[in-house]
Amino acid sequence: MKRLIDLTAASVVFILLSPLFLTLYVLIKVKLGSPVLFKQERAGLNGTAFTLYKFRTMTAETDGKGELLPDEERLTPFGNLLRELSLDELPQLINVFKGDMSLVGPRPLLIEYLAYYTPEQMKRHLVKPGITGWAQIHGRNTLSWEEKFKLDTWYVKHISTRLDLKILLMTIKKVVKKEGISQEGYATVEKFSRKEVAK
Repeated sequence: MKRLIDLTAASVVFILLSPLFLTLYVLIKVKLGSPVLFKQERAGLNGTAFTLYKFRTMTAETDGKGELLPDEERLTPFGNLLRELSLDELPQLINVFKGDMSLVGPRPLLIEYLAYYTPEQMKRHLVKPGITGWAQIHGRNTLSWEEKFKLDTWYVKHISTRLDLKILLMTIKKVVKKEGISQEGYATVEKFSRKEVAK
């Protein structure tokens, strides 16, 4: 049932927003250049790696050593607007079509984080990751990692169609209010590390 809902809803959204997809593609191409899509390996169901798609929001500027500048220096006003409106997340509908993700579930995180999870935190990978989730409607990037993972594992234990619908409706409200977009002091959020596990 969850997969059927994912495919149906994703298809409707994709068709309705196809003009927006095209417009964003052109604007990103003009303002930020190629590639338009940001691709990154993330951990999915059972910790299996998959390629996540997002609209690009940062420049590719580097320092004298050829290394990328910090995120906050590469995030443009246009890119920040895309993030505030959560428009950069739209290409993840491709991941839903491919079966890598669901509309609702724990957010997919970097592969390197797998080595840091406790057994309890690892349970977040017992379901497919989602474009939005229980943690996203309860603070998103303003939450600590520990708080996010507790919310993620709670969702895994209480997953239901009714809960997914509630999360989707609350997500719309959060997006409109532009809540929880970034953690204070960071362009997005501080990276998860072993020090978090030790807390």
